[in-house]
Amino acid sequence: MIRLGVTIDHVASVREARRAAEPDPVHAAVLAELGGADGITVHLRGDRRHIRDRDVEVLRQVVRTRLTLRMAATQEMVRVALTLKPDQVTLMPERQEEVTTEGGLDAILDGAQLRSSVKTLQEGGIGVSLFVEAELEQVKEAHKLGARAVEINTAAWGDAGDERGREGALRQVTDAARLGRKLGLQIHAGHGLTYLNVPPIAALSEISELHIGHSIVARALLVGMERAVRDMAETIRAARAGRV
Repeated sequence: MIRLGVTIDHVASVREARRAAEPDPVHAAVLAELGGADGITVHLRGDRRHIRDRDVEVLRQVVRTRLTLRMAATQEMVRVALTLKPDQVTLMPERQEEVTTEGGLDAILDGAQLRSSVKTLQEGGIGVSLFVEAELEQVKEAHKLGARAVEINTAAWGDAGDERGREGALRQVTDAARLGRKLGLQIHAGHGLTYLNVPPIAALSEISELHIGHSIVARALLVGMERAVRDMAETIRAARAGRV
């Protein structure tokens, strides 16, 4: 089984473009679940550029599947998570200047801070995933830090411009996923996944969860959120069943 977590940050980005009340990401979450989402994912950034604290508070009450909170490993965000109690936290690197997440955590360099955050969150009853590059050493370190899952950054796969690049990127994701499963980690993947490039990633049996946002929200602007999520869910199911 593979789960689809729909990231709704960009619904909030449209709202914040006008500092308006709509579109409401909470409404988008409800429609995403009606369309077959297995979970809702939001990234609460330190600068609150799109998702706000109020959004996460209401989502915690509304979401009927699983709520994943992406966040930096800071004391502020750990306090927020312990208060709101999402089903899962994914720790992410974060730079104020970046347009979107630019890469995975360095679990080796930042191990002390990450270990403390992982321990505190899991003692608070929240499962923790680390967003890492498709690198074996990063996966090993995530395991050592006590995380229950890793989310493998698939941006290199999404950005690959030719067959050779795609083959290399897919091989790296495959190797990282296989190592993670051997270590007992749950394997998630996300970043840069679209309706066109998701099938080979979804077909990897080691991966149990995908987090996809921009591509779904972009299609939802044209066809509606329910249909956009339904289309992605069917694409993923078809790939896992070997029908793509």
